[in-house]
Amino acid sequence: MSDKIRWGLLGLGTISGKFAAGLGFLDDAEIYAVGSRSQAKADEIGARWGASKAYGSYAALAADPDVDVVYIGTPHNYHMPNTLLCLEAGKHVLCEKPFAVNAGEAKAMIDCARANDRFLMDAFWTRFFPAMVKLRQLLADKIIGDVMLVQADFGYRTGQIVPESRIYNPALAGGALLDVGSYCVQLASMVYGKQPSEISSQVTIGATGVDELSVSVFKYSDYEMATITTAIRLNTPHETRIMGTGGTISIPNWWMPSELTVAVPGEEAKTHRFENVGNGYNYQAAAVGECIRAGKNESDIMPLDETLAIMQTLDRMRAQWGLRYPFETK
Repeated sequence: MSDKIRWGLLGLGTISGKFAAGLGFLDDAEIYAVGSRSQAKADEIGARWGASKAYGSYAALAADPDVDVVYIGTPHNYHMPNTLLCLEAGKHVLCEKPFAVNAGEAKAMIDCARANDRFLMDAFWTRFFPAMVKLRQLLADKIIGDVMLVQADFGYRTGQIVPESRIYNPALAGGALLDVGSYCVQLASMVYGKQPSEISSQVTIGATGVDELSVSVFKYSDYEMATITTAIRLNTPHETRIMGTGGTISIPNWWMPSELTVAVPGEEAKTHRFENVGNGYNYQAAAVGECIRAGKNESDIMPLDETLAIMQTLDRMRAQWGLRYPFETK
């Protein structure tokens, strides 16, 4: 491996652009290659992002022997085939969330990574912000006692409904749950370290056939619960409250956090503020680089078994709604 981790970016849309910008804040990483389904687009964006090589097919990118790790930034329903392509070509992979469309796809991806002895991680960038590192420390230290309730929302109001867009098209696994609701589910998973034993969920299915609004209650035990709100037709506060027997931790804009406040009865509330470096995507990219250099094939912060468990929870929610994507066969 060279002094710098050589990244290949597969899929050159908006999210990949943000990831590319994040890589610019790392001294030991570079955008080595980009891959698109169009050579013209690969050339244009590769030049803009400073890539050494530009490929007009995903297979060509995966076959480049000088690429160390590939970031998958394609629409949801392409994550599994794109990831398998790269893993089977011997590349490490960071796959944008949602990791897959369902648990069956996720298991196939994880099995492939383990069979090929390659690194693979679900790109939940939220987990790697300094504020989330602090949150995990506070919870481990039981600053608020035993957690009894997590409240998390992530909803935004789109403009005009465009049926063929990735947000509203069922054929592209559109809808709120996989796009932003998955953030909430992974947060509850991180806090409790397990998946709910019971789920009670209500949903609004829009005219295009995707979930536009949902409210869910997760029950882990008699004294451990979570409420999850997600939407694409409604702006929500983007706040998380983690309530325990001895206090509350509140996090505004929690999916890209820069502060958290601890409130303990009888004490003045304390706000911890963090100066985030870069655009935030650099934190997860740095973590991936550290794992690869250490010879680790998965992250301790976002382990593969938990990724699979989260996908199983998302499947359980959709099962309650009776929501299946057109390409799902079982």
